Amino acid sequence: MAAAAVNHRAARIFIRSSMNSLEGKVALITGAKGALGSLVTQMFLAAGATVAGVSRSIQASDFPHPRFSALAAELSSLDAARTTADEVVRRFGRVDALVHTVGGFTGGQSVADTDDAIIDQMLNANYRSALHIARAVLPHMRSQGRGRILAVASRQAVEPGPMVGAYSASKAALLSLVRTIGLENGDRNITANAVLPATMDTPVNRKAMPDADTSQWVHPSQVASLLVYLACDDASDITGAAIPVYGRA
Repeated sequence: MAAAAVNHRAARIFIRSSMNSLEGKVALITGAKGALGSLVTQMFLAAGATVAGVSRSIQASDFPHPRFSALAAELSSLDAARTTADEVVRRFGRVDALVHTVGGFTGGQSVADTDDAIIDQMLNANYRSALHIARAVLPHMRSQGRGRILAVASRQAVEPGPMVGAYSASKAALLSLVRTIGLENGDRNITANAVLPATMDTPVNRKAMPDADTSQWVHPSQVASLLVYLACDDASDITGAAIPVYGRA
């Protein structure tokens, strides 16, 4: 209840400052039911966007808003991603912004000790899911002559640490993908940018690191509000960026 109250309070603060900057836009948000994705969804709705929220178990009742639609889907293959993207276009006629918040973390092993299953798990969660949905959405964006591709990477994409090699490498691959998309699609007014948060203050991270100094962590609302800005018309000249959100550390 407390986390939900914080999320709704952040969304109310954002709507006062955003002036409906995404009114009339359609956003496809992956991982929309996650700790970060939920807040991103709320802020995009608050900014005036129509949101298609994608998650494995998402329901319309998760976000009771007239401009929200739930799409229960996985992004484990290109075919599944294309089905999802095509359904969004069928319902709303376009996709103005793809906001990819799907991700996962596994650490605690050196590179030498990391087995293939962990490497595949990190690549699937942090890279391949983004690759699938980007490949599915880009033809629609190129056809309409406009679009925003946004992804949540990690500080460790550019500052890898010990014992998290598979995670860091998968986030670095995601960052490279986003930058390449920006280079390849600027001719059609499509921008692509990544946000690089440090440790975020989420219930999962608090449980995993009960003794950490959370005052140094990034609040998810900072990441969510930055994604909203990058999706709006005012950010049309920003592309290929890797934007750090490192908190107070």
